[in-house]
Amino acid sequence: MSLKGSLFMNNPLSGISRMTQSQSLRVSVHPPMVVAMMNPNTRLERNVSVSVDSAVKEVNAPMAVEIVDPKLKQHSTAVGGGVEDVYGEDTATEEQFDTPWSVSVASGYSLLRNPHHNKGLAFTEKERDAHYIRGLLPPVVVNQDLQVKKMMANIREYVIPLQKYQAMMDLQERNERLFYKLLIDNVEELLPIVYTPTVGEACQKYGSIFKRPQGLFISLKDKGKILEILKNWPEKNIQVIVVTDGERILGLGDLGCQGMGIPVGKLSLYTALGGIRPSACLPVTIDVGTNNEKMLNDEFYIGLRQKRANGQEYAELMNEFMSAVKQNYGEKVLVQFEDFANHNAFDLLAKYSATHLVFNDDIQGTASVVLAGLISALKLVGGSLTDHRFLFLGAGEAGTGIAELIALEISKQTQIPLEDARKKVWLVDSKGLIVRSRLDSLQHFKKPWAHEHEPVGSLLDAIKAIRPTVLIGSSGAGQTFTKDVVEAMSCLNEKPVILALSNPTSQSECTAEQAYIWSQGRAIFASGSPFAPVEYNGKIFVSGQSNNAYIFPGLGLGLIISGAIHVHDDMLLAASEALAEQVTQEHLDNGLIYPPFTNIRKISAHIAAKVATKAYELGLASRLPKPENLVAYAESCMYSPDYRNYR
Repeated sequence: MSLKGSLFMNNPLSGISRMTQSQSLRVSVHPPMVVAMMNPNTRLERNVSVSVDSAVKEVNAPMAVEIVDPKLKQHSTAVGGGVEDVYGEDTATEEQFDTPWSVSVASGYSLLRNPHHNKGLAFTEKERDAHYIRGLLPPVVVNQDLQVKKMMANIREYVIPLQKYQAMMDLQERNERLFYKLLIDNVEELLPIVYTPTVGEACQKYGSIFKRPQGLFISLKDKGKILEILKNWPEKNIQVIVVTDGERILGLGDLGCQGMGIPVGKLSLYTALGGIRPSACLPVTIDVGTNNEKMLNDEFYIGLRQKRANGQEYAELMNEFMSAVKQNYGEKVLVQFEDFANHNAFDLLAKYSATHLVFNDDIQGTASVVLAGLISALKLVGGSLTDHRFLFLGAGEAGTGIAELIALEISKQTQIPLEDARKKVWLVDSKGLIVRSRLDSLQHFKKPWAHEHEPVGSLLDAIKAIRPTVLIGSSGAGQTFTKDVVEAMSCLNEKPVILALSNPTSQSECTAEQAYIWSQGRAIFASGSPFAPVEYNGKIFVSGQSNNAYIFPGLGLGLIISGAIHVHDDMLLAASEALAEQVTQEHLDNGLIYPPFTNIRKISAHIAAKVATKAYELGLASRLPKPENLVAYAESCMYSPDYRNYR
């Protein structure tokens, strides 16, 4: 096929350095294909060869060719179901009655093997003829809702959660839109499957269940080649990257390269809960080795078989990665650090927060969702944040991150200095209460929490000494909120607030049942992993889940729709306040300090609007002019998993 017209010069994606109107572009397409409207954002899939003046260049990776029809007065700029429909995917697959230029990009047998375009039995009679798939499917035509019903029935047949996880991952690799439709419509049931707690077991066994890559693996062997590796990824306009080095996966420790399940899971939630386009999401694992002997000795382990690198070698690899990300995707791509160990997590966030759009979910996301829960809990226990005393078990990324955001909110509400606000918050680590006399031996991120007090060795003794109204567990150590601990909190408070945040379920500081029974039904309880409702003294208690999935999808959406260039603490506070506003009196009457996940997309839109508003107020937004109604704008930008009609 030969297409004549003017092309945008020096298109970095096309590989064509120069072309004039007198030259022609011959695009030979190896079937199979889906008919796509050629507009300035249309892309050509794999197996496309381009010939310019008889010089043929084979393109083995996806490329974009920008074509302007001289007869067209203007291009369509409509966004059809995503934060930024950069490739015109939706408009390309809607019914078009006037197609000046068109090219096939997927059809036939391979169309059924392409998860981005495959609809399975939902292909219509017309589509089966137009795209050469008649006879490749059974004759029945079904709608997407029936497909969802069938898939949920199949998944519910599995008893073992890991089998359900594998079934969901297989679906994602077959039919992307059906996967997200299934997840969105059944979010409360499937969230524990595609993310915590089941994803933890999936990471432990990732080498055994690994089938096909779902992200980029960057190892020490790739030093000097990271920019080239990023260019190997088929999608060119990335808006969110979730990256891990696998050293502290949930509460399971160093899982090395097999931590990839976390970025994959997080980004599926960015799409399902926050509406970020799947094509705009990139999971990345940085493999610098592992200190987990079990992994190193596992014949099915998929990562480098060496001890974990650190120091200058580690820093240089991360610096090359961050530089390559900015060079390849620009300054507005959001990089979310996930499950890095304490000694790297704080340093990376501090180092790159001034130069990149970065966010650490373990430090900042956890803090924001917990603060939202505390704001809601105050409606049940009374008083303001400054009237309460907070005691943490655990002084790592999560604990100190939550503590800092609480102190920031207290300082904001009372106008007192941050240093004074921090005195409301106490932390216990493995050596006991963090106090001033331990200052010289403390890691830098613990030092702000070293208050004047005599040394205290145990959590129970710390409760008796500090007399907290709120107890927060972020230790990663299961069953550390013992019966004595919960009873001590209940003796001090009519309604003790107890948050057992550690994941997965096996690492939770206590269960919902233990919290309610040991407090005689008086505890206001929430946890990191979900627990079933508890019956005590004839009353049903439904605990809330302090899940980061409430915050990071909406936060990311807000950063993207505003074109933010940095993440500011005030944005995290805005996200917390927006989430707390979604808790109704009915929820509180049932003991819930978080809203149900069934409304998570609307919740994410409200969070995105508050975050975007703050970005505009702080002068950190680059997308101008500011939309008049940010909630409506956020909702309009969300990716829709509904099938598109192919021509």
